[in-house]
Amino acid sequence: MSNWTHQHILDLATFSKKDYFSVLELAHRFKSLPNTGARKLPALQGKLVTTLFFESSTRTRSSFELAARNLSADVQSFSPSISALKKGETPLDTALTYVAMGADILVVRHSVSNVPEQLAKELQHAGQRTAILNGGDGLHSHPSQGLLDLYTLANYFDPINPNPDALIGKRIVIVGDILHSRVARSNLWALTACGADVTLCGPKSLLPEEFEAFVDHPPPGQKDDPIDKRGQIKIEYSLTKALSKADAVMALRLQKERMHQNYLTDLNSYHFEYGLTHEKLKYSGKLIPVLHPGPVNRGIEISNDLLEDRSICLVEKQVQNGIPIRMALLYLIAAIDS
Repeated sequence: MSNWTHQHILDLATFSKKDYFSVLELAHRFKSLPNTGARKLPALQGKLVTTLFFESSTRTRSSFELAARNLSADVQSFSPSISALKKGETPLDTALTYVAMGADILVVRHSVSNVPEQLAKELQHAGQRTAILNGGDGLHSHPSQGLLDLYTLANYFDPINPNPDALIGKRIVIVGDILHSRVARSNLWALTACGADVTLCGPKSLLPEEFEAFVDHPPPGQKDDPIDKRGQIKIEYSLTKALSKADAVMALRLQKERMHQNYLTDLNSYHFEYGLTHEKLKYSGKLIPVLHPGPVNRGIEISNDLLEDRSICLVEKQVQNGIPIRMALLYLIAAIDS
């Protein structure tokens, strides 16, 4: 993995096709470890990984901590409710405190966009080599989720050799609260980079038209797009039309905690129009997999019976795949300083 160049992992907009291949190949190797009897690898022995989550999390935090332990790293957790934040300490000072304690990697989650990037810049300015791995920031990015979703789909389409090319020409539907979703944004960068065409679907209040041009230009501060030719993005406000000829569909959580306006009339109407059910999936014309980054609002984004249909619902596999993907990311950025 000598071609890896990212000291920090902040946003998938900076990933090249080689980066996606590196992560998925390494994750697939890590995923096979339980079958070989190897419970832990010594790859991060002597390294300290700190999960600095200023925002609540179950899946992301737990899987990062499991991933770090699987690589023999020491793990340190931060809890905002019992921290000096209540005394007025800033996120930067909190980060510097853990760096002073010897943290080699900080996995940072924050409700405000770009906080992990700001921390990375400040640490570099201070001459610190601690790596920052974005565990989700505001509405901006959730790179590890985008990568585990990519791996889950690649593994579905090509179980023997799950790699980015398994997505070439695939039609992926993302339905739900696109406006507030950092997961959708990371998936747009990842899926289009790997040659998939993405259809975004949802009510107009949660799906602005400008998302159709989301990947057309690099984000501020980034000179070039590392991907020569991306898949296309289109918008469709009818779920049944969006599902026509789809190869996979991902539902997103309605992020009611981020909705400060009346974006929806009522949840029953939303489920009728945009909730995934077995009946609606028939419009795809074939059996297609269903994903959701979690947590799921049962009976709203996905019907109960579909959520529990393990023949096509990949939600549990997404959770399982989160561990080897995060092992891969920790391994790759730790190797930069080795």
